Amino acid sequence: MGYAMSRLEMDSELCDGDKTMPEAGSSKRASKSLNKLDHEIAQVTKLNTSPHKQLAKLVPGTQKLSVSPVKMLVGREANYSARGRFSAADRCHMLSRYLPVKGPWLVDQMSTRAYVSQFSADGSLFVAGFQGSYIRIYNVEDGWKVQKNILAKSLRWTVTDTSLSPDQRHLVYASMSPIVHIVDVRSAETESLANVTEFHDGLDFSSSSDGSYSFGIFSVKFSTDGRELVAGSSDDSIYVYDLEQNKLSLKILAHTSDVNTVCFADESGHLLFSGSDDNLCKVWDRRCFIAKGKPAGVLSGHLEGITFIDSHGDGRYFISNGKDQTIKLWDIRKMAPNATSYSGLRNYEWDYRWMDYPYEARDLKHPSDQSIATYKGHSVLRTLIRCYFSPVYR
Repeated sequence: MGYAMSRLEMDSELCDGDKTMPEAGSSKRASKSLNKLDHEIAQVTKLNTSPHKQLAKLVPGTQKLSVSPVKMLVGREANYSARGRFSAADRCHMLSRYLPVKGPWLVDQMSTRAYVSQFSADGSLFVAGFQGSYIRIYNVEDGWKVQKNILAKSLRWTVTDTSLSPDQRHLVYASMSPIVHIVDVRSAETESLANVTEFHDGLDFSSSSDGSYSFGIFSVKFSTDGRELVAGSSDDSIYVYDLEQNKLSLKILAHTSDVNTVCFADESGHLLFSGSDDNLCKVWDRRCFIAKGKPAGVLSGHLEGITFIDSHGDGRYFISNGKDQTIKLWDIRKMAPNATSYSGLRNYEWDYRWMDYPYEARDLKHPSDQSIATYKGHSVLRTLIRCYFSPVYR
């Protein structure tokens, strides 16, 4: 995760000054050294800069050879630059080898705003959901060709979330309604118009006992085995739907405000992570509910609502993005049995939908922050921006 931190640092500062250019005639030697690196991207990328000259004290021959990220991170921890961070040259060195430097470029354009988007697990597909009822699935490996053009059924406000099944055969989509629809992605039809060219099955997440249709779903995710769906809703609850039995199997009154994000923690399906506008992240263990609605643990540290959670997949670590303009890394072994939302530091009015984040709030810290790392440098404005682990580091 040190590499993730360096990326944010690099993105937030210009790559100027303190650069050491490769010596003339050293391109052949640099090219040979690239083949020794274990990172396949670096093997096909030319170096534009070299690391800070002080790194040579730790790694002899550094000025003539490319340096692995691990050694650079060790050097940063050892504070070889005497500034407690990467130098400008280091950032350029990493940028030129590991981060995209071309683009962005326009792939497609719709008449309404794109509200959600995500790559498939293997990176071959890209799903984008638009406020105008359309969901498009692009085949990345085929020049971003539209593989499926879906016109959503019974949409309320916007497509709030989508999720591809692990086998990439089905896609579910949600809106501000308790009905989640499922589409066959691999069918022959490119145009999937709800109940016209194809049938979009509706999965009812409302409780049969009250018949209420007053809530909407902000987040929906497949389990790793593809047998269940978990959803977070505007009625402060978490829902689990059994696809094999085609029925709702669990409802938890989980938070005191909207549940913006929820996901399965690992392959077992026993653990769930949730994040809410009550500023709290919670861990739920389906095997041992001590009391109705009681989580296995609570993690506090965000000062504003949680917009998204992504699990590392090991049932231990996850990251969360918050409206407080931070991404936090968590280890559930540090969770507490309970916690309450902390708002004692807030003496300002702010709404992310149309206001910039207050300057005086940017350096505030939660007095009982349980996260193990905090990353800054991005903005959560006008939409609930999401965060994901890089597939390489899962």
